[in-house]
Amino acid sequence: MSRSDLVSDTAGIARLADIPTPRLSGILDTPALVIELDRVEANAQRLMDALAGTGVRLRPHIKTHKSLALAAIQLERGAIGLTVGNLGEAEVFAAGGVADIFIAYPVWAGGPKAARLRALHEAGFLSVGIDSSESAVQLAKAVAGSGRPLRVLVEVDSGDHRTGVGSPEAVVTIAEAARSAGLDVVGVFTHGGHGYASPEARYSAAEDEVRTLGDASDALGARGFEVSVISASSTPTPGVAHGQINEIRPGTYLLGDRQQVALGRIPAHGVAAYVAATVVSLRPGEFVVDAGAKSLTKDVHPIVRGQGFLPAYPDAVIERVADYHGIVRLPTGSPGPALGEMVVIVPNHVCPVVDLFDSFVAVRGGEVVAVMPVDARGRRG
Repeated sequence: MSRSDLVSDTAGIARLADIPTPRLSGILDTPALVIELDRVEANAQRLMDALAGTGVRLRPHIKTHKSLALAAIQLERGAIGLTVGNLGEAEVFAAGGVADIFIAYPVWAGGPKAARLRALHEAGFLSVGIDSSESAVQLAKAVAGSGRPLRVLVEVDSGDHRTGVGSPEAVVTIAEAARSAGLDVVGVFTHGGHGYASPEARYSAAEDEVRTLGDASDALGARGFEVSVISASSTPTPGVAHGQINEIRPGTYLLGDRQQVALGRIPAHGVAAYVAATVVSLRPGEFVVDAGAKSLTKDVHPIVRGQGFLPAYPDAVIERVADYHGIVRLPTGSPGPALGEMVVIVPNHVCPVVDLFDSFVAVRGGEVVAVMPVDARGRRG
């Protein structure tokens, strides 16, 4: 598969320096998570437009935003359902009215999780990931007597080496154990997380997803399984519209972040989320903002420097973060902010950043329009 075979972003590989400097009217109580709704809507539509005519369905992962309001934007524009990372997220979105949810995680349905999973299964259209025969049997026990089988997808390791099995034979073994236990095996899924390594890595990761999912699907079909879902994932590789893949599950595409721009997967104008912070201390060649590790996390990426990006001061580097301090270095002779100035920071990795905030400031055209809850904040299991 060549690079030209991938559905690529029309903006191509954007430079970090092209990220627009947001303009906000009024004063925010910082640090604050700010999300530009116009850009969110544009990002949602851009991906749907890219998928038009491919036959690939979109089931976005909500771990990025954890927001019912933002999920509604995705569903209104054509997403067929949602992906979540754990039972807690599933419970929030099921309670919010979402009927079709896939937990893309090998849930071990023991202890309190058994009753929680059963309640979700009985309430709506739930699917769960598996990567072992033992977890399949445990899931079957949790939903026994519920009146209908639980839908499951077998996870394939396409190169990220996190969870999932590495051979078609292993996929078949697990699927047969699941079927014997009374579960409904509907397909296979993977996460091409190794596409985050570099701008080039996303192409090979996409090829890995296509190959491993195709091999797993063929193996299941040969053993009499009806494979209706062949699902790929990760924002760097969601343009995969080839082979047998018929579903993708990207998450970060909706909000964007610094690493996605650097990887060339999100255009600079697609960055929709940032942290607003206040300059609280000045020293020669350095300033400190009130957004530290508890606002920005400590995530870094090998192809960018520092703990985030300041569009208004593109030469500045957030060299280190303490809990409530972001220490920013300025090159010699480079202009810097004034004490008390509000600056905005594009996070390296937006997903864990969102989970640090109870709410976000929703903005349109530089004007604050609402303060919205991060509904599934803190739901970790």
